[in-house]
Amino acid sequence: MQNIKILILCTGNSCRSQMAHGFLQSFAPSWTIASAGTEASGKLNLKAVEVMKEIGVDISHHTSDSVEKYLNDEWDYVITVCGGANESCPAFIGKVKHRLHIGFDDPSETVGTDEEIQADFIRVRDEIRKAFYELYKKIKEDEQPR
Repeated sequence: MQNIKILILCTGNSCRSQMAHGFLQSFAPSWTIASAGTEASGKLNLKAVEVMKEIGVDISHHTSDSVEKYLNDEWDYVITVCGGANESCPAFIGKVKHRLHIGFDDPSETVGTDEEIQADFIRVRDEIRKAFYELYKKIKEDEQPR
């Protein structure tokens, strides 16, 4: 199977896109996976790093990058992960074979006790893992030589 190139986009590139990036890289280490944001925060959400580490996926070395960095590259898939109606999903104008949207709530917007916030991060993390594992299996199947 050839090298698959996937770019995952959201607004801040600090939480959901980073978790999706970590999961896809763990499922398919040979694929080229990147994540970026239209308004990249420049740093990772520490709660996202923590809940990923709990299940053995280390994203602490990731960087929060602007989508501008990737506009001249060609991608097999560009996937947006924004969820809420108050968010505008970024549009990617580079060369892309497949555009997908798989939306998730933003756990960094959660208000409540530490336990409630932690629970929301875990819920979203688990939703991302499930959705991106399904996507990984589908891409693998689609890329098999006929």
